[in-house]
Amino acid sequence: MKTATIKEIKTGLDELSPLALKELCLRLSRFKKENKELLTYILFESSDEGNYVEGVKTEIDKMFAEINISSFYFIKKSVRKILKYIKTRIRYSQNKETEVELLIYFCSRLLNFKPSIKDNTALANLLERQINSINKSIKSLHKDLRYDYELIMENMMLPN
Repeated sequence: MKTATIKEIKTGLDELSPLALKELCLRLSRFKKENKELLTYILFESSDEGNYVEGVKTEIDKMFAEINISSFYFIKKSVRKILKYIKTRIRYSQNKETEVELLIYFCSRLLNFKPSIKDNTALANLLERQINSINKSIKSLHKDLRYDYELIMENMMLPN
């Protein structure tokens, strides 16, 4: 079976009735957890982006609290899992401001994490990549927001 292009899918969706579209969405949500999460975001959370960001931050806090600090191996695994979670939530939102805010929050949590991630090259490199990603994303924001986030980034990097 050959996968249809986006244009073909759009055409097919145009031909469906509202009831058939509803059934299609429900069927999609049964197959993958990500589909269900995306539908949840679109239907219930996209109208209040600030609340969505706060909910993600709360979940990040929980995940950081559960990190096993017995070795850097477990810390790296957990930090990568947290970052994957954040990237997924950013992909759902598709909002640059949300992306910058969540990644800044992640980096600040990582910088303040004990034991210090500076003792581990892989974690230090991961942090550096995320900071570069934030700086790229900041450039695409409105200049007032850009200024605010640049100040936050400067203040966050001072302790280094």
